[in-house]
Amino acid sequence: MILTIDIGTSNFKCALWSLDGKRLFFTTEKLISNINNNKHEANPKHWILAFESCCKRIENISLVNIIVICGNGPSLVPVLKDKENIENARLWLDKRAEEQQKEVSEIMGGYVDAKFFLPKILHIKNNENELFNNTQYFLGCPEYLAYKLTGQAKTVFPSEGFDRWFWNDNVLEKLEMDKSKFPPFIMPGDLFGEIMPQEAEYYGFKKNIPVISGGPDFYSAILGSGVVKPSQALDRTGSSEGINLCTKDKVIAGKLMSYGHPVKPYWNLSGIINKCGIEIEENYRKLGISGFNEFILLANENEYANSIMESICYEIKDLINIMEEAGENVKELRVTGGLAGFDKLNQLKANITGKEVLVGVYKEAELLGCAIIGSRFLGEIKSYEEASFEFVKIEKVFEPNLKK
Repeated sequence: MILTIDIGTSNFKCALWSLDGKRLFFTTEKLISNINNNKHEANPKHWILAFESCCKRIENISLVNIIVICGNGPSLVPVLKDKENIENARLWLDKRAEEQQKEVSEIMGGYVDAKFFLPKILHIKNNENELFNNTQYFLGCPEYLAYKLTGQAKTVFPSEGFDRWFWNDNVLEKLEMDKSKFPPFIMPGDLFGEIMPQEAEYYGFKKNIPVISGGPDFYSAILGSGVVKPSQALDRTGSSEGINLCTKDKVIAGKLMSYGHPVKPYWNLSGIINKCGIEIEENYRKLGISGFNEFILLANENEYANSIMESICYEIKDLINIMEEAGENVKELRVTGGLAGFDKLNQLKANITGKEVLVGVYKEAELLGCAIIGSRFLGEIKSYEEASFEFVKIEKVFEPNLKK
């Protein structure tokens, strides 16, 4: 069996899969983050407690063959030399490093957002020098959980084309940073290490099972949605919303990112809408509504609620337009994540974008993608493309009604 973990911004998700892609168990734990102006933090201890809670609910956990972990990013965890203490993680939404972003962008030869790792680390070095000196490793979000399970500190480099957003010895020397604080790189699908004996005993796993990188959440979601051919696009909903289009070649299109696709030799063209689920949540709270279901039902009769959903759809359309103006074709949009189960919103997306919208049986594509990665690591499948065709099942298709 394959145990998969996705550490989101708002939820910690866990699923157990058979080796041929059947989901045997699924559960979630709510996560809490602290927001104060440009600061957006979370306590990494909550991820460990959520993992423990999920493991306690799994029957026959001793039958797990492999653990695959993905998560949100770029979220930064300063791992302290004093292992008894835990420093808050700077989540991907944290924007306090805007001044450092300029210096890093100049060194890297291109724009690097303040939310990425290096500006955040430079901000700590410049403004929290004691914390910088007391940090043993700077890790990403899923890397932190893997470190706690295996004792091995690794950094996941997502794919070809990400050089500007990471570091090398030359960059660290220019920033006057200690290289020992930056663990070695691995790729999605690579081994973090084997679970430590004391951790295996504590959680109930058998000894020496491998812990594998599922990559950043978008990487595993691409596989788990079946977006493995050019012109297929992923609409990954959640606290933010990301559009990922499979392309034949690398594409230069404004501030959109183009980097290696999990299926070679393709590329992934990506754009982000920073506030999607967060925006809906903020508005349903203003209206005194208890959740997404009621808000989307309200949109049938309330112009304000409907306008919020339409604005999100038009932002998606704008991203698709940029992609198509760059010469690409978006044939279909595969929707996954927390908002994928709302038919009204999916139909609205189809109507406004003019694209066919597909929804899979398993909405948590990150977890299914991790299962595909785990199955390949164990030698059960030959390729990611083959596994996506076999594992991903489509539940609903929404055709655009251009008259609406």
